[in-house]
Amino acid sequence: MMDDVLTTQLCGTCDAPGRFSLSPRTLPASAPEGWRLVDIAAIGICGTDYHIFEGKHPYLEYPRVIGHELGGRLADGPDAGRIVAINPYLSCGTCRACRRGKPNCCMKIEVLGVHRDGGMCARVAVPEGNIVPADGLSEIQAAMVEFLAIGAHAVARAKLSAGDRVLVTGAGPIGLGTALFARAEGAEVHLLDQSAARLAQARDRFGFSDTHLTGSDILTGERADGFDAIFDATGSAAAIEAGFPLLAHGATYTLVSVVKNDITFSDPEFHKREARIIGSRNALAADFARVIAAIRGGEIDTGALLSEVVPLTDLPDRFAGLASDRETIIKIVVTP
Repeated sequence: MMDDVLTTQLCGTCDAPGRFSLSPRTLPASAPEGWRLVDIAAIGICGTDYHIFEGKHPYLEYPRVIGHELGGRLADGPDAGRIVAINPYLSCGTCRACRRGKPNCCMKIEVLGVHRDGGMCARVAVPEGNIVPADGLSEIQAAMVEFLAIGAHAVARAKLSAGDRVLVTGAGPIGLGTALFARAEGAEVHLLDQSAARLAQARDRFGFSDTHLTGSDILTGERADGFDAIFDATGSAAAIEAGFPLLAHGATYTLVSVVKNDITFSDPEFHKREARIIGSRNALAADFARVIAAIRGGEIDTGALLSEVVPLTDLPDRFAGLASDRETIIKIVVTP
């Protein structure tokens, strides 16, 4: 709730590649017209944050307050105290993409924690249209909505049909979210990863029995003719390129992860398959709603996704270790 005493807050900040600290920032006491104040209760750390720490993100300038997976409570207005998630994609509303209902890929998009300072702090001001009511969810669950919406959006983009044979490459948080929503569409879901530990988590925690280690012969038996849909969630150009030969004829390749590199593939093989490449960026309001409904309805086990809750004050000493130990981590949630 509103605090009339505190005027500063400590915010989780990547000062430069490899340097993370808690920096003092002004605690917002009021919000501009059309914006609301949110008291942040939980912040998820995702691959984007680790890439920022490692200096690998293509769209970022330092220093940057990170944090875009946000759950909290409204701090002002008649509904103060209501649990909300935050859509961290701030769009212009006027560009061609926005006018066509695609604010997730706005030409002037600013993502909290990437293009502008994020929410790894006690309180933020955000546009009212970016506040997503999360009634029935816990604050920690609300902080998981955004990353799950990435996968839900990718699956919606691919337009799966029941019975489609699907391969998700990369069994990290985004890949798992994508796999969960693909399975919810009735697809036969396979997971491919270079980490046996990640694949074991996918099997043991989420019941994905069709898992494959990178380098194994995946096109065997019934799978010899390939996959109807492939989703890449690796962040690796080499992994993306290795996915093209796994496409079935008439298949769709959805690129969920972002890489700095150029991607090359055999045009004759691609045309022979009449395949499609789809970029999937961020998520839409409908995807946030889909995720919240799935959590409320028990389709998504957020407890299985949660690896650890870390106090913000502990994070400067732990960030480097978490970034280097992602093989066994699904989701770290920070509490300010």
